[in-house]
Amino acid sequence: MKKAFKSILKTKKHITAEKLIRLNFIAGTLHFIQGLIMLVVSKSSTLPITTNYLIFDESTQSLVSATRHLFDFPLVYLPVLFLFMSAIAHFVIIGVYRKQYVKDLSIGLNKARWMEYSFSASIMMVAIAMLSGMFDVSSLLMLATLTSAMNLMGLVMELWNQKSKSVNWLAYWLGCLFGIVPWIAVVIYFVGASVYGSGVPSFVYWIYVSIFVFFNSFAINMWLQYKKKGKWVDYLYGERAYIILSLVAKAVLAWQVWAGTLRS
Repeated sequence: MKKAFKSILKTKKHITAEKLIRLNFIAGTLHFIQGLIMLVVSKSSTLPITTNYLIFDESTQSLVSATRHLFDFPLVYLPVLFLFMSAIAHFVIIGVYRKQYVKDLSIGLNKARWMEYSFSASIMMVAIAMLSGMFDVSSLLMLATLTSAMNLMGLVMELWNQKSKSVNWLAYWLGCLFGIVPWIAVVIYFVGASVYGSGVPSFVYWIYVSIFVFFNSFAINMWLQYKKKGKWVDYLYGERAYIILSLVAKAVLAWQVWAGTLRS
């Protein structure tokens, strides 16, 4: 498997659908193995899920905010969930969805990619937000929805531009708009922790920076595809880049979370 993985990563003049099928298999296997290992080697660690609401304060005759603890969520389930989601998506692509996948690639489209990202990237963003101090269930839901919408705009971008002579960038820029809001929200939590508390753990800053770079790399990859820059003139080159970026980004986040909070 190691030899096969290296052979795919080497730059080839032509990237074929069969090579991408093989890369999907390797990526899915690596995601799955990492998820299993994380379940075995991780210690028990939880973060609270809360809800905020208003109550009437009789003493001041005014509305004041209150917080209620709903339950504790096992942190290990977040990285395991997005790793397994990715593994399942890759295995579906090389299995029951294979013919449709190859057909879609031939016209510059991959519906399965964007559907999987809409779920897995949302879970990744929730993990980062919770490690930054965001525990309110409504805030986490909105953050996950915005991240999901960002990725679904990628699907809209590919669908809109199937037959157009000039590229319609509306979905791309809407996706960027949806996608930047969760990162701004996390920064606000960083500032709050620094001003009013003792700050977030240093490893969370590294997570923020590294995953922010990876998330933007996906947008750059799409930009290069539609601008047809260099090797990105071949849609399959961009597809290979998506698979590799997804594999590395999820591994980096998962093991940073593990090293910071789940290591025994």
